[in-house]
Amino acid sequence: AGMPAASVYAACEGVDQAGIKRNQALGITEDLMDARSLFLTPNSTTVYVFMCVDLKNGPMVVQVPPNVLGPVDDAYFRYVTDFGFIGPDQGKGGKYLFVPPGYNGSLPSDGYFITRTPTNSNLIFYRAFVEGGDILSAVRNVKANANVYPLSAAANPPTPVFVNTSGKQFNTIHANTFKFYEELNAVVQNEPADFVAPETVGLFAAIGIKKGK
Repeated sequence: AGMPAASVYAACEGVDQAGIKRNQALGITEDLMDARSLFLTPNSTTVYVFMCVDLKNGPMVVQVPPNVLGPVDDAYFRYVTDFGFIGPDQGKGGKYLFVPPGYNGSLPSDGYFITRTPTNSNLIFYRAFVEGGDILSAVRNVKANANVYPLSAAANPPTPVFVNTSGKQFNTIHANTFKFYEELNAVVQNEPADFVAPETVGLFAAIGIKKGK
């Protein structure tokens, strides 16, 4: 029951350790992926872009380039939305505004694809399509059109920070030692008490993993 939560947490911790800080940077495989970077289901033929956002301090803007495809998952690995061709931007790119659970502040009326998510932490992963073997053009398209920043900075967005993870050694797969329970606990403490169904909350609590404890 805890594996979906530990999986997302480990992915976000892994990319954080590779220098892709939550809410601050975007990872990109400029020279594609290799076996030094441990992921669940990657391939070595795609330019990937990935990051994690944490909405504890309020809504976050994720600017998406055209010609991409990928999902957003919440802290329990549940589907939130798609970016790109089958998402609201339909492959044209645009700004997605991620709104945390229970948020009732004011939101902009236009200019964003407003996306409410049931958890603070969200994992973002998309592919930038390589046409005619031109990897450099796919990378340039991402760098010219992608960003992540708080809604509070929307009037003056920061310069995007990209981290090329090609050839970097880091792990995004959850532990299968006692550390697994520490990963699960970190998720429970960071999320609303009801981020999963009551039966699952009870299951975690039965072994001492309980919000605020």
